[in-house]
Amino acid sequence: MFEQYQEFINVMGYSSIPTEFLGLFFLMMIWSLIWKGIALWKAAEDRSKPWFIALLIVNTMGILEIIYIFFFSKKKGLK
Repeated sequence: MFEQYQEFINVMGYSSIPTEFLGLFFLMMIWSLIWKGIALWKAAEDRSKPWFIALLIVNTMGILEIIYIFFFSKKKGLK
């Protein structure tokens, strides 16, 4: 299924990665990107520069982002 990406992986120097793991790798990338986008949006909205910088630099597969969203971001009141 991911044979078309194998050439790209070989060019990038990761030829030892089994093709079966490419699907998992891309799912993890998408998962992380979604949470990072939401967390960065909230940090910018809250005008929290330290959190924004930390979320931008540190990659934790969405763990730090989820912690920020649910525990540290400002909650909006019900309208």
